[in-house]
Amino acid sequence: MDPLAAALKVAASGLGVQSERLRVVSENLANAQSTGDAPGAEPYRRKTISFAAELDRATGGSLVEVNDIGRDDTDFPVEFIPGHEAADDKGYVKMPNVNVLIEMADMSEANRSYEANLQVIKQARELISMTIDLMRSQ
Repeated sequence: MDPLAAALKVAASGLGVQSERLRVVSENLANAQSTGDAPGAEPYRRKTISFAAELDRATGGSLVEVNDIGRDDTDFPVEFIPGHEAADDKGYVKMPNVNVLIEMADMSEANRSYEANLQVIKQARELISMTIDLMRSQ
């Protein structure tokens, strides 16, 4: 397979997984304050995403794919909020185990990775276009 087409395929797989990563991060951020709806109920549990490399036999390149979307098993932080619908008999509420700073850092990293893969696609398309132009001129 053409090396430029292989580069396009690898970059496209990178775009796909970073898009999925951004979706997971945005879901975590949207639920950063989602508590349970009953005393002692568990709040939103942070989602995690992991990737795996997969060999593409057609190109010989290594593609990336989503391996797993799991749950973060860290303990829930507890806050004293008497009167809250999810407060236990002592007034403590289990809060989601989402750290907004970590999610924002993950979002920034995923965004930069997405942009890098997009730039690879743009460059490969430009090189393919230049090759076609050279072939026309001969």
